[in-house]
Parts: sequence; structure tokens; C-alpha cells
Amino acid sequence: MLGAGLIKIRGDQCWRDLTCMDFHYETQPVPNPAAYFLHQSPWWVHRFETLSNHFLELVVPFFIFLGRRMCILHGALQILFQVVLIISGNLSFLNWLTMVPSVACFDDATLGFLFPSGPGGLKDRVLKLQEEAARGARPPLRYGCMVRRAVHMALGILVAWLSVPVVINLLSPTQIMNTSFNPLRIVNTYGAFGSITKERTEVILQGTASPNASTPDAVWEDYEFKCKPGDPGRRPCLISPYHHRLDWLMWFAAFQTYEHNEWIIHLAGRLLANDAMAVSLLALNPFEDRAPPRWVRGEHYRYKFSRPGGQHAAAGKWWVRKRIGPYFPPLSLRDLEDYFRSREWPYPELE
Repeated sequence: MLGAGLIKIRGDQCWRDLTCMDFHYETQPVPNPAAYFLHQSPWWVHRFETLSNHFLELVVPFFIFLGRRMCILHGALQILFQVVLIISGNLSFLNWLTMVPSVACFDDATLGFLFPSGPGGLKDRVLKLQEEAARGARPPLRYGCMVRRAVHMALGILVAWLSVPVVINLLSPTQIMNTSFNPLRIVNTYGAFGSITKERTEVILQGTASPNASTPDAVWEDYEFKCKPGDPGRRPCLISPYHHRLDWLMWFAAFQTYEHNEWIIHLAGRLLANDAMAVSLLALNPFEDRAPPRWVRGEHYRYKFSRPGGQHAAAGKWWVRKRIGPYFPPLSLRDLEDYFRSREWPYPELE
């Protein structure tokens, strides 16, 4: 949490002037239906959200060291924070995993109501063990117990040693957002949304059966992904904690170029062959049960949420989109033959 908070304060100016939440719901990797409505909130709600984020990531983590009650409050606030994030976006399993260490903030007395308290129950047995320990009636340590303690000690020392560069990075004004400092990857540095994109762009993949891709009468048909925005009339998906990795990568590709994301040309080649594994990652293949497309291209669009009560929303559209230009030009399998072979990729075979 602290790393995520620090990367924001040190990163995008909008975190410091409290305007990042004006954009986040619309431009996050994979918005869900709640994000559509949260984006429409008044400006002062977005300012409160940004301030709350800073408080939860930069201040609340220190509650762990301020005694039992503050530690419990820390756990409750962090779990509540993650629930809000789950409701407001499809951030895969990240938020669900982040809840797990927060459970350690709740001691036996706090969680006791979850367990039976009758004679012979778990709470009764634990109480007897605690009474025996208080009287000094502890059984002698067995060999297995001693070995386990030694392993725990060794693991603790290893984690502490591997944490040194992570803590140094945390305190550095040139903090790196997400990286590992050792090949074991046991301890890593983390920080999310250090910068916020101010507008949403999408790459729309299209295919055509026309023999000539440059003719005005060529009919281009859109491929639809399982979750990322495409058809403006399709409701945003709700998949958390599941993760559509390809949809997530398409979000990154949209604010870069295809030269930075050669895999998208690989995907285009697979679509040109109607490759079963590739099309299984999509929600809609317009060339299903048909001959594969002769050409595939990438088009670049700017997307914005429609305004509730407005013209587009009244027409059933969640998004309003405007073409920016080509993302990559029309490609045929023949065009890609040298490209694939130079990268030692298997050349797609027509299904």
C-alpha cells in the first residue's frame, strides 16, 4: 500500500492536484458497469476519492504499529478499500489477494465470534492451551518442532535480506513501480497507477473477405474481445477476479504503437488463418464457419463513456467512439511470411 501511495505522489501531477479520479473510471484497463456510473459523479466526489486513496495508502499502513485497536482498524479499512476497488473495476485477482495479508490484523478475540464456543469446541480447546501455557506447563520441544523453528528463522532472515533493495527503492525519489531485484522473486516492489491516462484509446481489429483491401467498397468486420471495449452498444463486462490477459494487453497496446507490441501482428496472422486457439480468446469472430479473412487491419479509436440521458445513451450505447486513424495497415498472410520467419514464429496454417 505504501509503495502504491508513494508512486502516485511522485508520479502524475493529477494525484497531487486531486483530479486523477476524473479520468480513472473511464481509462482503467477493463472498466465494469459500475465504473460507467461512478465516472458520472460530481467533481467533489472525485476529489474526495483521491484524498481517501492517499489516506488509505500513505497513512493507514502505519496503523499496524499503533497498538491492537489501530491494527484492527487498519485491517478493516484495507479490506473495505479493496472491496470498493473490486466493485469499481475489473482489476483481476489483485484486490482479492491484497485482502489476504490484512486478515493478519485481526487477533483471536476479534475473530472469536466466527467459531463455536461450546464445551469441546475450538475456542474451548484454545483457552485450555492458553491456561496451560500461563502455568508454565509446556511440553518439551520435539525434534520436528526445532527443525520447523530453524526453517522459519532461516526464511525470515532470507526475506529480510531480500527486502533491503525493495525498501531502498521505496525511499528513493526515483522509485521504480513494478520490478524484482533478485531471480527468486520472493520479495518484489509494487506500485499501481503512478500515472493516469487522460483519454481512452482502443485498437479495433477488423477483417475483410474483399480481394482488394484498398477499395472503398471493401466490407470490414470487427472482431470483438471478451471484455475490452469494442462495440459501443455492448455493456462493460464484470469478470473480477477472473483475468482476460489478452484484453489487458490490448489496453497497453492502444497507447503505444504496434512496433512496441509485435505480438499484435502475430495475433493478426493467426486471425488471418482462423487459428482455433487465437479465436478462442475472442468473444466474436465474424469469420466463424466461413473462409478466413483475406486481410486484417488495426484501427485506432478514441473512446468516451456516453452521457446518461444523452443522445448516445438513449440509443443504448455505453460508449462514444471516434476514429483516430490506422493502427497498423491491412495485412495478408503473404505479407506476413517474411515477418514471421525473421522472428522464428511458426507460420500460420489455414484452418
